[in-house]
Amino acid sequence: MRKRLGALAALSLLAACQSVPYTNRSRVVLISATEEKKLGEQAYADVLKKGKVSGDRANVDMLRQVGRRLSKVADKPDFAWEFNLLEDDKQINAFCLPGGKVAFYTGILPVTATETGAAVVMSHEIAHALARHGAERMSQGMVAQTGGQLLGAVLGGGQGAAASSKLYEQLYGLGAGLVVLSYSRAQESEADHIGLILMQKAGYDMEEAVAFWGRMTKATEGKRSNGPLDKFLSTHPASQERQDQIKKWIPEVKAQFPKPPSP
Repeated sequence: MRKRLGALAALSLLAACQSVPYTNRSRVVLISATEEKKLGEQAYADVLKKGKVSGDRANVDMLRQVGRRLSKVADKPDFAWEFNLLEDDKQINAFCLPGGKVAFYTGILPVTATETGAAVVMSHEIAHALARHGAERMSQGMVAQTGGQLLGAVLGGGQGAAASSKLYEQLYGLGAGLVVLSYSRAQESEADHIGLILMQKAGYDMEEAVAFWGRMTKATEGKRSNGPLDKFLSTHPASQERQDQIKKWIPEVKAQFPKPPSP
């Protein structure tokens, strides 16, 4: 029995092996795109219900303009894109949930400073959704928490499907928990890379990515731990190493993706 479950688990992992768009990194994803988007929609509705949507027409329009440009080049017709600004000056954060559900908190706007700065953040967050980093992290949790036996049940249907549905909710953390989902350093780096590609394809100046992370680093200098900036940087580390990596990627992206005419 154990050998059979082990073989089934191995076959399931093999079947679930996928490649990340643009970077072609191999990874295992056990969550269907349909289920992932469903959870994203539920989480987004929960966040909007609990938060306060901003009435700042100028900034809302700016973010939606950025969203239109980036979502167009993201080429995900199955995404039901939404872009909202939430009032919370202490939240220096933004996110994109599966299915194209984007939100910025007002607290990050002083750091983004410009439309292009907002594009840096939004392209990075959209990149997480395109790369399905959330589903990848969930899958890692499923394997770690349940082992081969539940892994077989996840893909087996019937009662296993019902059990997996509960597990999705537990691991994904509907509502605010999903928003602060922590990514690995590799995923953060990958989101930076894909984000630059999206910026280039949308006609934004990629050099602003270096400037933005420089502002973020400067904004955190001398700050006490556990503050809102520290919370943002715990999943979005701003470092000189990160800026150097972005500088290295910019000419590569320019060579691979010629900049389109101005919109």
